[in-house]
Amino acid sequence: MSDNTSTTYPPLNTVKPVAPNLCIVDGPVIWFGMPWPKMPFPTRMTIIRLDCGGLFVHSPTCLTPELNVEIAKMGTPRWIIGPNRIHYWWIPEWKNAYPDAKIYLAPRIREQAGGRIDFDSLTLSSDSGYPWDAEIATLPIAGSYMTEVEFFHYASRTLILTDLIENFEPRKINSLIVRWLTRLGGVQDPDGQMPRDMRLTFSRQRPQLRAAIEKMIAWNPERIILAHGRWYEKNATAELRRAFRWLLV
Repeated sequence: MSDNTSTTYPPLNTVKPVAPNLCIVDGPVIWFGMPWPKMPFPTRMTIIRLDCGGLFVHSPTCLTPELNVEIAKMGTPRWIIGPNRIHYWWIPEWKNAYPDAKIYLAPRIREQAGGRIDFDSLTLSSDSGYPWDAEIATLPIAGSYMTEVEFFHYASRTLILTDLIENFEPRKINSLIVRWLTRLGGVQDPDGQMPRDMRLTFSRQRPQLRAAIEKMIAWNPERIILAHGRWYEKNATAELRRAFRWLLV
């Protein structure tokens, strides 16, 4: 991991308001991929304050002491979310800091994490039946490699994705090889999309994936928060249609 400011979105590890009761935290880089070359992924967490005062923490980033102070001013984390099998790394830190919080994990996180996730958790396997249903819609999308669970905050019309769209800015990529890989993989801004290797894992679930995208379009989101790269502050529905034009034809 690294705090490389040329790759990330500083200031890091601090709360950034996006909409009423919704904020993001940009975190450090995490390296991921094949043994070589590994790619630097800037990280991003989303936090939603529900009407009850509890906090919904999506894809948590590094919990620094300073960030912990900011979180305490917002409320108490009640639900900590691992939205797909590769977004779990900092969840143990949050569990230690907030032992009363409920941990909700996408399918196969335990398989991926091994002994790093050694505490009780609940599974995100349906589109309803959660404590946040009145304020946040839940949408699991299952592929052959992993299930990614998407969320839509009704009040702010904010869609929260993880790896379903990635959008790396070339200006933030120092390596020519990595810049080429992001373009080849279909995840380079301004045309960030679902990574091409991830698309292959949905080849047998293409109708279900299309139905999920159409459902998100029907929500008519105002913005889309992404875990990696530049997120979309406006024109969210148009961005969905652009990013998934290969699927919607």
